[in-house]
Amino acid sequence: MRRNVSLLDYIRSALTPLENHLIDGYVDGRVGRREFLRHGSLLGLSLPFLARVTLAAGFGAAPSVVRAAVQPGATIRVACNTPTSEIDPTRGPFLSMVLLQQVGEFLCIDGPDLVLRPCLATSWKPNQDGSVWTFTLRKGAKFHSGGEMKADDVVATIDRLADPKNPGNALTFFKGVLQKGGTRKVDDYTVEFHLDAPNGNFPYLVSSGNFNVIILPASYAGDFEKTWDGTGPFKIDKYIRNVGASFVRNDDYWGPKVLPERIEFTFFADVRPQILAMQAGQIDIINKLPAFAGVALLNDPTVEVISLKSAAHQPVHMRCDMDPFKDPRVRQAVALCLDREKLVTGLMKGRAAIGNDSPFAPAYPSADPAVAQRKQDIRKAKELMQAAGLEKGLQLTLTTSQYLEIPAYAQLIQSWVKEIGVDLKLNIIDRTSFYGDEKLGTSPWRDSVIGIGDFGHRGVPNIYLSGNLKSDGPWNASQFKNSEYDALAKSYVAALDLEGQRAVAGKIQRLLLQETPMLYGYFSDHLTVTKKGVVGVQPTAMGQLFLQGAGKA
Repeated sequence: MRRNVSLLDYIRSALTPLENHLIDGYVDGRVGRREFLRHGSLLGLSLPFLARVTLAAGFGAAPSVVRAAVQPGATIRVACNTPTSEIDPTRGPFLSMVLLQQVGEFLCIDGPDLVLRPCLATSWKPNQDGSVWTFTLRKGAKFHSGGEMKADDVVATIDRLADPKNPGNALTFFKGVLQKGGTRKVDDYTVEFHLDAPNGNFPYLVSSGNFNVIILPASYAGDFEKTWDGTGPFKIDKYIRNVGASFVRNDDYWGPKVLPERIEFTFFADVRPQILAMQAGQIDIINKLPAFAGVALLNDPTVEVISLKSAAHQPVHMRCDMDPFKDPRVRQAVALCLDREKLVTGLMKGRAAIGNDSPFAPAYPSADPAVAQRKQDIRKAKELMQAAGLEKGLQLTLTTSQYLEIPAYAQLIQSWVKEIGVDLKLNIIDRTSFYGDEKLGTSPWRDSVIGIGDFGHRGVPNIYLSGNLKSDGPWNASQFKNSEYDALAKSYVAALDLEGQRAVAGKIQRLLLQETPMLYGYFSDHLTVTKKGVVGVQPTAMGQLFLQGAGKA
């Protein structure tokens, strides 16, 4: 297809230098279509506009997706994990987000392709350096209690989450990014976010990728389980703790007509009974199926497996302030023992991507693909152990939790490091005890010389870079303290353009290969299983489930 230069010039004439820089990269081939759509959406450019640019640039239209016809009025039955505490958007817990987002909504949606889509905000734009982001709000979106969602509700919601007095999960996301009072009303349908420092990925922090930022009425005073008040496509019908929840269609929803009449969630303590319930025809959807435990369904002809690339991972930390891992050569030696291809093909049944010892998953467009992949090299690992004076070997204890495939992962590491003389004992405990209060001195996770944690997917790597690896990170289990890394992480967060992010990401990736405070062996795919004939289900790698278009073919 030929490039329409005059149309492209006309389109570009109304854009900012930052937006034109992205188009330059796309036209010149430095930025691919996926990266162009994802980063364009981050800058607030609509998908129809980005498609127009693609056509004008001569790249042709994206292939159309043929969707099965959906019969309205269905009851959709979903299996999910049991929430572990009170349902409250301002605090969590993580396991409740699939329920919360049936009744509540976000300013924008972080889709399965990491492309941001409008929701309660219709558009957003940064200022020149990304320190202020302006969001235009949707008109006509009503809370279930009757009032229209406006700027006062957004300001109150974000201030509540950014308040140091509120010890919720979102506070970790907003710390050093946005303070209480930084969210300001311009008019009823415009809000400005005045950030602590420039942040090129900020819209993801107020998207579905940060599951706590469901917009609530300004008058919200707690007791969410009594009201379930949001703007979402479904309304609460019934909620019974530790048993399940049901929702009915919101006929006053601002968006396209909601197709299902009813959604029923059944809670399970483990994935195995969910699999049995699917096989017995008692449920239509398993929201999240771990590949390791879900082998029985992966090739079952009676179900469909929706597989999404994600950044979810099980990081292996090595305490940089404790022997023997004070010496980076020992950390590198352990890293060189991992057979990453076997982790993906064997442990994860092919439902994962190989990791390269940094949180930059292949799913992230900002990851630098030019960085060499670390591979198993036992000979080199033995040389490093000898150089560190440990050629006679040593004994260590790895502490981790009885969760997902982690015990099997620990056993593989145990067998691999034996080849370089490391006698690795395993201390596998229940997940609640493993994390404890997540503080040094009282948490087996934080206190272990080597251990394996677990982190879910995020649409951008910011929280991993700051929370897990910065010197003052709240989840810095390896006690890695490196001023060069801290400066690079700050530069990455501030970068507005994709090529700038990728350049800094490459430096971070190479530095982490050199220092190796943590091992990132693989990134798990997110798997959602549906019964054959159930269509229109839209999961995200975060674990959300958008069901307003779901039904039975």
